[in-house]
Amino acid sequence: MNGKPDPRTTAEVVTRTRLERGRGALGPALELVHTGRAPTRAVLTAELGVTRATAGAVAAELEALGLIRVDPRPVAPAGSHGRPSHRLLVEEEGPVALAAQVHADGYRAALVGLGGRIVATTPGCEIVGADPAEVLDSVVAAGAGLLRETGRRCVGAGLAVPSAVAEPDGKALNPLYVAWPAGAPVRDIFARRVREAGLTGPAFTGNDVNLMALAEHRHGAGRGARHLLCVATGHRGVGGALVLDGRLHTGSSGLAMEVGHLTVNPEGRSCYCGSRGCLDVETDPYAFLLAAGRTPGPEESLLKQASDLIVRESADPAVRAATELLVDRLGFGLAGLVNILNPDRIILGALHRVLLGAAPERLRAVVADRSLWGRSGSVPILAAALDHNSLVGAAELAWQPVLDDPLVALGG
Repeated sequence: MNGKPDPRTTAEVVTRTRLERGRGALGPALELVHTGRAPTRAVLTAELGVTRATAGAVAAELEALGLIRVDPRPVAPAGSHGRPSHRLLVEEEGPVALAAQVHADGYRAALVGLGGRIVATTPGCEIVGADPAEVLDSVVAAGAGLLRETGRRCVGAGLAVPSAVAEPDGKALNPLYVAWPAGAPVRDIFARRVREAGLTGPAFTGNDVNLMALAEHRHGAGRGARHLLCVATGHRGVGGALVLDGRLHTGSSGLAMEVGHLTVNPEGRSCYCGSRGCLDVETDPYAFLLAAGRTPGPEESLLKQASDLIVRESADPAVRAATELLVDRLGFGLAGLVNILNPDRIILGALHRVLLGAAPERLRAVVADRSLWGRSGSVPILAAALDHNSLVGAAELAWQPVLDDPLVALGG
């Protein structure tokens, strides 16, 4: 023995030390890659505020967990003369979350990977029975079938429902348009069905528009917004959601942002809440079809019927008048929300997205004219960017424990 340290042992110690330093950064690093905010190792290093060596160790650990892929060929940013950096990509063959959505016109299951990628979906079912246990049994069985077909590892499951979901008990308080009993314990039912199907990972349940907002904020038109307001029609009724500093605002018991009950037409139709002329009954697909003088047909969803009318028959005077009427009422509601919430971006989904596309300047003018903050600096109003955004948002619930601590969630 000459008393000199073995260089191999020293290198191993240095590597372990770097990794131990970086273990606390695994979750934040994964979230940065997941949301597209760290496309390269150089950006990851800067965002985490760590050394290049530590960022490299973190990326290598996430790759070993099967969550990301480090491109072995360094590339320089476009137009840059800086040092090339390795690209960081989500692992396309990695684990998935089971996502499910139930709405008035049916239900669907999907597998969603990191990055909000929909890996596989079931055909949409158009029948929703009055027993939530039977519906959730069917949707979980469909999702389990996708997992068997693809052979993917499941990190957990998330469910989007068209109702406020009370916290902490997970009951759907007002599932009006799916004929479920008020207060149905959907979270417990869904979690039990997931366990009975032999799926691994925790199960979560949330309101569909809240989950739309979460998905759009992380992967869609809401990226980069600090205070994001989302409003959408769903298939019946109107829902809203608010993301504050990157987190969903759900209130003290999960019931915040019931924006459908803002009055926009005092002489309007009666609403189940006891008021008249609420957004819920004045700007949804059913309201549009009535305003256009059309009788809703049973063969297609109300959302599809209304959307197709706006897109394909925009020259029809009755359709044009109905479009302008709903745009004005939607604008009144959005202006009130802007006055209260002062968001830095608004995203519209489902039929409201179609209305925005049909009359963007009219809608923005109504909001600007009737909102205090809109007059001094207009709030951007954008269309939702993601298809099946509530499904993607449901998957985000299941991915969250992995984003919080990949090693614990995956047993690493």
